[in-house]
Amino acid sequence: MTRSELRKKIKNIAKQVYSGTKSSNTPQIVDLDTPSSVSLDVTRFPALEKFPTLKDTIIKLLTDQYDLFIKDIEWVAPRPTTFRIILANEQPFYLIYTDRTWIGKVEGKKYYLLNLSEEQNCIESIARILSYGTKVTLEKETPAEMPVAPESPAAETPAPEEPTSEEPVPELPVPPQA
Repeated sequence: MTRSELRKKIKNIAKQVYSGTKSSNTPQIVDLDTPSSVSLDVTRFPALEKFPTLKDTIIKLLTDQYDLFIKDIEWVAPRPTTFRIILANEQPFYLIYTDRTWIGKVEGKKYYLLNLSEEQNCIESIARILSYGTKVTLEKETPAEMPVAPESPAAETPAPEEPTSEEPVPELPVPPQA
């Protein structure tokens, strides 16, 4: 293949790409009105696709806008199926699947979500830990970087001691032992 043939091929391919036609010279039509099988929505929580009842339970507890409040969903244990739900403020709670119902474990207390009163208590507990805010992380400081507490104006600094002369200390007599 010579240079001129390669240039012609590249020019033809570039014309086809810019004009939107394939090599068979048929126009390429994209219909945006029909639903396509390609989904542009990337699932943020893949566990919700595998466990649809988990999604229903989270919607019951946090409304359908749960993605604003949840940072991550981790599958912790296979039996009993346990999920760690990490909220946006890094506070976790657990959802445990049983044969009859889901169990919410928030701050160490279990709520059986089959009972309406316990479901309400679980919702209130989750709302309480959401109100905690984010965790405060303290950076470790070296002793040289430790902040010094400011002195109050009433406190006076002690005067430096004057050097004392080295005087010998007299020895005390030791009483005789009997």
